[in-house]
Amino acid sequence: MTAPRIVHVAVAVIRDAAGRVLVAQRLPHQHLAGLWEFPGGKLEAGESLFDGMVREIREELGVTVQAIAPLLRIEHAYPEKTVLLDVWRITRWQGEPHGAEGQPLRWVYPDDMLAEEYPPADVPIIAALRLPPRYVISPDITDDEEATRFVEALVRVDARLVQVRLKAAPRRAPALVASIRSRLPAARILLNSDTQAALGGGLDALHGADGLHLTATALTACTQKPAALCAASCHDARELALAFVRGIDFATLSPVLPTASHPGAGTLGWEKFAALAAGAGLPVYALGGMHDDVLADALASGAIGIAGIRGMLRDPE
Repeated sequence: MTAPRIVHVAVAVIRDAAGRVLVAQRLPHQHLAGLWEFPGGKLEAGESLFDGMVREIREELGVTVQAIAPLLRIEHAYPEKTVLLDVWRITRWQGEPHGAEGQPLRWVYPDDMLAEEYPPADVPIIAALRLPPRYVISPDITDDEEATRFVEALVRVDARLVQVRLKAAPRRAPALVASIRSRLPAARILLNSDTQAALGGGLDALHGADGLHLTATALTACTQKPAALCAASCHDARELALAFVRGIDFATLSPVLPTASHPGAGTLGWEKFAALAAGAGLPVYALGGMHDDVLADALASGAIGIAGIRGMLRDPE
């Protein structure tokens, strides 16, 4: 039996100043006609990713791509073919997008995208676009005063994704989750205070959190995704591959830059981070020495955003 052919596709994510993303509707004669998709198309033989992106976006939207940054790589098997999607952000372009091939266009917020309106291969892109650029991790809180300061800091920076990480005092997790929830009802909260108990305890062990953040040890121990929303701590290609196989929603990859808490420890640096993130197949946050001043470097290196403790609690610009 002949294996399905693999089609390499360059996919563009174009956002406007309001945070909306440009999507196009597939035409009646196309595969999966009527569904909405992110602009892009098949690479030609011998064509570089950048050249293919420039050509496809010029043909489809009538604009000139000037700069791109990696976002995600997805491999998806349809019955008749397998697609390899290289998904890149278009960070700078010239011209006004329009349906140059007669296809309808629309600008839509990621939270308003309905998965059933998009090809299955595009659904992980939607999930990635819904992740905020900052993933805030709690310090190891041991008393009420620390907890109050942390929650106030979360409110000040309008945190949208929070990891409750309480290694020294895991029993404080229910109260801290409840406090964050009351002050920031729209924030998604992942629990990393007692991961092993949560793996065996079901939803009751989440203490009202939205999901779990697995340590690298817990990731290795689990045989399937243990919560509807699940992240994992990764440090190398093997752990990222395991996170992908387990269906983990996103990962942190560390340490990228030097940190005060681990002076002299080895770091990945942006070049190695970029190489690992490009092959991960899932969204990756850069962790280790992160703060808003390096957010642009992280995004240019293929990160979905930055993660950290103290550096995330500065007021965003």
